[in-house]
Amino acid sequence: MRSFLDKGAQLGHYEIVAALGKGGMGEVYLAQDTRLDRRVALKILPAELAVDSDRLHRFIRERVPLRLVRPRIRDVPAVA
Repeated sequence: MRSFLDKGAQLGHYEIVAALGKGGMGEVYLAQDTRLDRRVALKILPAELAVDSDRLHRFIRERVPLRLVRPRIRDVPAVA
């Protein structure tokens, strides 16, 4: 899988560790949160999809169900 971001790339305070997957709404990466010193999943919406307001709103809405409290679900610390 060819990823948009390479290992070691920096996005704010996140450092890309590995690409995890790619789908119709973006790419998911394993990243290191350098502020909280923990591993996180980071989902990126490519710029060419972000210009489509419907896709952008859908992407933003996807994070809402992640606020559920479940043993296998972690919190969502940021959306940018």
